[in-house]
Formats: sequence, C-alpha cells, structure tokens
Amino acid sequence: MAKSHSCKICFKANLTKDEIGATKKLIDKNAKEFFCIDCLADYLGCTVDELLEKIEEFKEEGCTLFK
Repeated sequence: MAKSHSCKICFKANLTKDEIGATKKLIDKNAKEFFCIDCLADYLGCTVDELLEKIEEFKEEGCTLFK
C-alpha cells in the first residue's frame, strides 16, 4: 500500500501524484515533505491554473515524476 503524504503547509491529507511530482520537480527532487497544489502555487507566486498547465507540460514531455 502506498504511503499517504500530506501538505507541509495546510496539512491537506492524501496528496495526489501530481502534487507530489510538482513538489519534486519544482522544489527538490529528493523532497520528503510536499505541498498541495494551492500551497505550492502560493509558495511559487503563481496561480493554480498556471501550475496545472505546467504539470500538463511536464507530463507531455514524459517526466517520470508524474507517473
């Protein structure tokens, strides 16, 4: 069974693979603590929509952090 991760800022439980992948891709590939999409967008100074678009781009490029 996969380990459940929660957001290090708001403590939202059960983060998605996209939230975990985005934290690893944009913050630290060896991250042990993760952000939810809302907190990551706030941390990076962008909108949630911009972040979601970037995640889709990473997926289209074949980034393995989102599999």
